[in-house]
Amino acid sequence: MEVIYPARITSQDGGFFVQFVGLEDTFTEGATMEEALFNASEVLSVMLAFKLDNEQEIPSPVKRVKGAVYIAPDAKTQAALLLRYARGSRTFSDLARALETSWPQAKRLEDPHHWPSLKTLDRAARVLGKRLVLSLE
Repeated sequence: MEVIYPARITSQDGGFFVQFVGLEDTFTEGATMEEALFNASEVLSVMLAFKLDNEQEIPSPVKRVKGAVYIAPDAKTQAALLLRYARGSRTFSDLARALETSWPQAKRLEDPHHWPSLKTLDRAARVLGKRLVLSLE
């Protein structure tokens, strides 16, 4: 699963306004297109991290939005969100037992402010019946 969210970008008063589709509370702007895209990734990361921190529902990215630009959050937020999706209805206690670790360590995997190692991410993915795949863009 890719964690990329569609956004509509419009020209506005010599700059660019970015509004995410399906995340009405997530928007930004920039003086140039490059700045607007950079700001969009940052605001998306912050809003998704906020929702993760506060255990709020996070809508899945909307697919195939005509005319949209797809933007990814930072790597830490992507990892936390992907693990939340993969865990599904499994409890942290179940995950901790499968990983042979503590409940707090299992919970940290979904903390967007924590940098788990690739080894830990790979192990968690396997326990959840998934496969870790890396990509550079």
